[in-house]
Amino acid sequence: MSTMVTNSWRKYVAPCWRPSVESRGENCSNRGGDPSGRVDGLWWYKDIGQHIHGEFSMAVIQANNVLEDQCQVESGPMSCMESGPRGTFVGIYDGHAGPEASRFINNHLFDNIKRYTLDSQEMSADVIKNAYLETEEQFLSMVKKQWEIKPQIASVGSCCLVGVVCNGMIYTANAGDSRVVLARLEKSGKQVKAVQLSDEHNASIESVREELRSLHPEDPKIVVLKHKVWRVKGLIQVSRSIGDAYLKKAEFNKPPLLAKFRIPDPFEKPILLAEPSIHVQKLQHEDQFLIFASDGLWEHLSNQEAVDIVHHSARNGVAKKLVKAALQEAAKKREMRYSDLKKIVRGVRRHFHDDITVIVLFLDSHLISRSSFQGPILSIKGGGVAPGDANT
Repeated sequence: MSTMVTNSWRKYVAPCWRPSVESRGENCSNRGGDPSGRVDGLWWYKDIGQHIHGEFSMAVIQANNVLEDQCQVESGPMSCMESGPRGTFVGIYDGHAGPEASRFINNHLFDNIKRYTLDSQEMSADVIKNAYLETEEQFLSMVKKQWEIKPQIASVGSCCLVGVVCNGMIYTANAGDSRVVLARLEKSGKQVKAVQLSDEHNASIESVREELRSLHPEDPKIVVLKHKVWRVKGLIQVSRSIGDAYLKKAEFNKPPLLAKFRIPDPFEKPILLAEPSIHVQKLQHEDQFLIFASDGLWEHLSNQEAVDIVHHSARNGVAKKLVKAALQEAAKKREMRYSDLKKIVRGVRRHFHDDITVIVLFLDSHLISRSSFQGPILSIKGGGVAPGDANT
């Protein structure tokens, strides 16, 4: 069919369509310039803001019944001491089986980064790795405390993508299948080239399956092709995450955990890892901006398509523009109009696209080169979660 949804899908989603809402003023976090971002229906967004090294734009669209994506931008001191290194931190946390892990990371990972930076007196790959592992231990400790009254918490996890711009360097760390892409200006000065800075840990990638098999040579079913999708132990697509205690410690892989999460064979070492893949590189004068996004964006847009959209657009609202481009592609794949997709309520909408989170971080070279530049101190968290929520 052309622009209309197929009959089968129309029958399925018609009862869930609702009139589109252009603005919900009562839900807005802050109307005075929106320093904390803005909520509008299933959207959370911060159209434009200022960080130490330039401007940024953020956007989140909800598809699940409960938003499982979380994100943050922190700019200013990267340690607990004001005199320590200054920079900008970006985090994208794509949760699964619930929001608890992504919310927990949103509230704890950056604090751990600052503590480890204080200890070492500088930003480094080791600082970021240790902060990931500390956050993992903190979350598993919480799972242990809640296990008897809330066993489902053992099945909750989150991908974790981080970027830190500090002292003219860009550090990128990833556990899971979110992605960060750098836009680098070509020599002609007119085109930008997309450069992927992160490794992904999804069982659909052959090298990830090989890594799993080499780590678990005794287990012929460490990766299983199930309904045409490769999954770790037939359960989950990502091979690295924070949380997912049921695949990290055998003590959580038993009743009262739901049977669908339990694996029959006992295991001694973690099946999934929390340690991120980390890349460090010096920023170049040609580096224009970074796009951080959960896999919901990359399912519908290529690296170069995303970079081109940002390059040819105004900065204000560009993250939201990227999300809309992905939603338009999702609608096209279902042979429906974007205007109809917008009317589908959360929960049912997950059949059409995932929660999608995008942060575009612009890199103004004249600010990056000034190591003593103080700039604004910024802390903003996307998704509209209050700081205490992750602890309950």
